[in-house]
Amino acid sequence: MIILFHPRATKPRNCRLPLAILALAAVLEGREEYEIIDGNLDDKPVDSILSFIDSRKVDLVGVSCMPGPQMVAAMEASREIRRLRPHIKIVWGGYFPSIYPDSTLNAKYVDFVVRGQGEETLLELIDALRGKRSFDSILGLSYKDTFGLHRTNAERPMKGPDSFPWSPFHRLPVEQYLRPSFFGKRTAVHHASIGCPFNCSFCGVHAAYGREERMESPERTVDILKHLVSKYGADSVQFYDMNFFLREDHARKLMDLMMPLNLRWWCEGRVDIMSRYSDETMATIKGAGCAMIFFGAESGSDWALKEMQKGITTEQTLIMARRTRQFGIIPEFSFVVGNPKDPERDTRETLRFIRKIKRINPDSEIIVQHYTPTPQRGSMYGDVDGQISFPDTPAEWATKKWMDFTLRIDTSAPWMKRKTKKLIDNFEIVVGSRWPTVQDIRAPRWSRTVLKTLSAWRYALRIYSFPIELQWAHQFIQLRKPKRESL
Repeated sequence: MIILFHPRATKPRNCRLPLAILALAAVLEGREEYEIIDGNLDDKPVDSILSFIDSRKVDLVGVSCMPGPQMVAAMEASREIRRLRPHIKIVWGGYFPSIYPDSTLNAKYVDFVVRGQGEETLLELIDALRGKRSFDSILGLSYKDTFGLHRTNAERPMKGPDSFPWSPFHRLPVEQYLRPSFFGKRTAVHHASIGCPFNCSFCGVHAAYGREERMESPERTVDILKHLVSKYGADSVQFYDMNFFLREDHARKLMDLMMPLNLRWWCEGRVDIMSRYSDETMATIKGAGCAMIFFGAESGSDWALKEMQKGITTEQTLIMARRTRQFGIIPEFSFVVGNPKDPERDTRETLRFIRKIKRINPDSEIIVQHYTPTPQRGSMYGDVDGQISFPDTPAEWATKKWMDFTLRIDTSAPWMKRKTKKLIDNFEIVVGSRWPTVQDIRAPRWSRTVLKTLSAWRYALRIYSFPIELQWAHQFIQLRKPKRESL
């Protein structure tokens, strides 16, 4: 038996379908006996895993995790399983171990790391555990040899979603994952592609998956959505693709097929790509149910965007602010502020730029984060000239210092002056109060009125310092912050 474990990453009321685990389950279906344990639904996942270990012959426990709270949950569970059942092999996969494979293998309770796309690597690892092949022949695998030394095999070429079977939704209580959101009463999630062809220097996606994006065929995407609608009653969907609109011809075909489903949905796009789309295509996107698009605007400084290798311009962001307003789609613009080359200048210019976006399209949702690099391929330091030395173990990543770094609460960036960081934080609370997010469906109307009233004078006069009254109000109201729930 194979156990697929999805450690707890969020509150049960916010949980969504564990797509990474479902993708692995799809290739095991009909071939291996397996069980899925989701820590977002199971309050005692370790007990559940131990119960299967004691009642069945378990070959492997596969753990999928993202950085942050889920990594901590993965660490604690894996450590306990190793302590109580030391003979069980444990493999980690997902975003965190793909970026930090050596740090992950430094943990005594991790035997293998699957880097990047894991479906075929998992199947070959199972064969190797049964003596049918050697570990050094498995692409995308890192492991400890008989002497405890780390071995890292070559990368595995990525395949598109169409190369693998559908997720076995019947193996999970799907209804429990279709939660209310701004987009509908029963919101599903879906990944219609994998990877990203761009090379943003602060991002870890290409470090984990390389610089390719493989897209699912529009027909398959719509067939899966139809299944979620007819079988489970989904009325909305969030697409987790890094670039949902990579090609206009693909987008038009998909929109035409999606239109009869009457779904409201959210996705991510790029301003450089979508600024070139025709008005006809934009109207079709809106007509197919698109309610909100997330854009990584990143900076209000063209020089900073060039430093990031982002491949976009500030003018393209402004174009999409105008076009989304024209077509009635809410844009969600994310900024990573405080570029290491000149954080003070980047901060000043970006805050001015955000105000410009708000003048063009007041409905724009603004997400402000500190510039937080991740290691890139061939480098342990991202693009910050060795100013950050990342932790060597999951346990160190779990400390408050590095959890704050991961969650962008306080990166303690050596290039960032305290007053600059404070300006970013204060601006974030002022702009977030002046235009409270529409995505918190639990917040009463009066709470938004209070925040708007308290912050109006500060925003108008550009007085961001010491927003004590807003900090107090947010503690009392506890309005949802999109960037926290998107991690």
